[in-house]
Amino acid sequence: MSTLEIKDLHVAVPTDDAAAPQKEILRGVDLTVRAGETHAIMGPNGSGKSTLAYSIAGHPKYQVTSGQILLDGVDVLSMSVDERARAGLFLAMQYPIEVPGVSMSNFLRTAATASRGAAPKLRTWVKEVKAAMSELDIDPAFAERSVNEGFSGGEKKRHEILQLSLLKPKIAVLDETDSGLDVDALRVVSEGVNRYRANGDVGVLLITHYTRILRHITPDYVHVFAGGRIVESGGQELADELESGGYERFTRRQEVTGVSSS
Repeated sequence: MSTLEIKDLHVAVPTDDAAAPQKEILRGVDLTVRAGETHAIMGPNGSGKSTLAYSIAGHPKYQVTSGQILLDGVDVLSMSVDERARAGLFLAMQYPIEVPGVSMSNFLRTAATASRGAAPKLRTWVKEVKAAMSELDIDPAFAERSVNEGFSGGEKKRHEILQLSLLKPKIAVLDETDSGLDVDALRVVSEGVNRYRANGDVGVLLITHYTRILRHITPDYVHVFAGGRIVESGGQELADELESGGYERFTRRQEVTGVSSS
């Protein structure tokens, strides 16, 4: 049963201002995600949600200035990006990148080999991939296309969830997986996440602006991000409040205390 622990995390990004070469984005984030739990992070643009996701994954742009990220008690910050992935961390990106010249089939099998420690047997692997693609309504012909090249937004997001279902990470960070999806694609992607969650031994950190995906993926905990930190936590009722009232009372609270939400 895995646990991701984030303790007093502060993260900055570089600027072009010589007088202030860094801008602090995260200002003391504390969060624990255990296997079997789904945590939804909600907040306005610029509140630091995606910065949290990329910091967990190890994006070089984001510098952790203090704090800890631990996976099962092991320091994640000392790991390279690929070491974090092999340890069981997964990031579904808001804007998946294209990888021309690398087929989906080769990409997926290489990733599975790295995460499992050995290459999956080809015959078994082909059946596994076809079954997973069928569940996500992905055309089998996509297996020989370059990764995300020429894919629509919805197709890219389905490919992210295809990776999730095949790699079976311990902790999945889903950064605005619902953005750009139509109603049908949202349903298919959400069902893919729910199949992954059904394992029970995995944790999900779901980052989103809107509550529509939470109608399909029920969170155990909802956290509101503002000013680079979690300012309130609760259950589904907190998401319902955000649906009706928005983020104004939380961003206003940050302004009153003198903390910008940028």
